[in-house]
Amino acid sequence: MIEALYIAKERNAPQEQVESIELVEGKGIVGDRYFGRSDYPGQQITFIEREEIESYNQRFEQNIDLCDTRRNVITHGVRLNDFVGKTFQIGEVKFMGVELCEPCATLGGRLENEAIQKTDVIKAFVNKGGLRADVLSSGCIKVGMRIE
Repeated sequence: MIEALYIAKERNAPQEQVESIELVEGKGIVGDRYFGRSDYPGQQITFIEREEIESYNQRFEQNIDLCDTRRNVITHGVRLNDFVGKTFQIGEVKFMGVELCEPCATLGGRLENEAIQKTDVIKAFVNKGGLRADVLSSGCIKVGMRIE
């Protein structure tokens, strides 16, 4: 299920929580900083499991917010790693899971603090950082919708 949705209108801009997002086939999320870009496959939309964020917070005694990973879609009750190389659907919108959204130095730097170093942040999210996907059909998705 979709727990939360976020977009950022520009690079390094704060994530904005929204109730729904409009998706365009082959272009991504209308209004998001990556809309229409095609630098690499899987750039159109990113997902992460709420459970992985909560696990990170508990394991490292942190309190990061759902938007702090800078992923577009926060899910609950679904294993995103299982969607790599597969098509899946939310409502009428179809997606192709391209690859795991592995943590980068930027994420490590954003979440680093006195209690945890950048490299440890990165290690903590390896194989748990979410999913990169391409948008295969246009439509709208909303908080509360199921992933099939």
